[in-house]
Amino acid sequence: MEAWTPAEATPDEPAADAPADDTVQYGIGPFSLREVILAGVWLVAFLVSFFSTSDYVFSSVWTRGIDWVLTIGVPTVAVFLLILRRLSPSGIRRVGSLGIDQFASVAFSVAAVVWLGQLWSQIAVAIAGGPWVVTWVVWVEFILMLAGVVLTVFAALIPGAAEDFRDRDETVAHRVARGARPVTTRPRPVRAPAAAQITPSDDAAPPATEPTAAEPATEIFTTTAASAPAQQAFWALVPEERDVVDEAGTPLFRIGPAAWALVIEDRGSSFVVRHEDGRVGYLHDVSGVTRG
Repeated sequence: MEAWTPAEATPDEPAADAPADDTVQYGIGPFSLREVILAGVWLVAFLVSFFSTSDYVFSSVWTRGIDWVLTIGVPTVAVFLLILRRLSPSGIRRVGSLGIDQFASVAFSVAAVVWLGQLWSQIAVAIAGGPWVVTWVVWVEFILMLAGVVLTVFAALIPGAAEDFRDRDETVAHRVARGARPVTTRPRPVRAPAAAQITPSDDAAPPATEPTAAEPATEIFTTTAASAPAQQAFWALVPEERDVVDEAGTPLFRIGPAAWALVIEDRGSSFVVRHEDGRVGYLHDVSGVTRG
């Protein structure tokens, strides 16, 4: 008879010391803890922005032209996009080349600098002996925007908030956010080599007393034509797509069987090819080329 154990009586109960799943992030509803705190910071800042920032006359950021745009408007858009990302995952994913979290970092950083600028100006006036005119609103707004900077720019370094950035899906960066495209120096046009000029020497001239036989004119013209290099341009058609490269071997453009290419110089093992836009490069694979 086998001994009865408590483990056999409850086989379906999970072990008390089972390891937790690190890939699961718990939050408040569909939002993470960081997003809830950031939304709370924005809500307080939004309500405080309706109070006056001056002790002499009522003057809030909403009554001073477009001061509200950078002080509270841009952070409002950032928080709205964070909420929209959770409620509609297939909605707006970027603001230009910035992701939603990147845009939120920029928004709260700019707002914090603007509020700091107002404080700095007031402190400078007070040091110079002027009156202190700003209210508590400027201090509170600066502290709240600074908290927004911590929850966006430095969130990945804060325990608890860093879980919001862990195990995210990798996505391809926007083309504006990618590395710079390498730039190649445009090759200079290849000049045709000048024909060699023969300088007669004293030894080459026959003595005046010795008569020389006149060579036939046809032989002279034949020898001259054979010694002159053939530099006439011609059209060429390659059987398949081939790269035309510069002196360093970097591809400049491609030619193929669909269009004729202009060859301005035949170097035997390679062709000097000119593109329609004026670029000049070298075609090293000249096998199977049809001349036109």
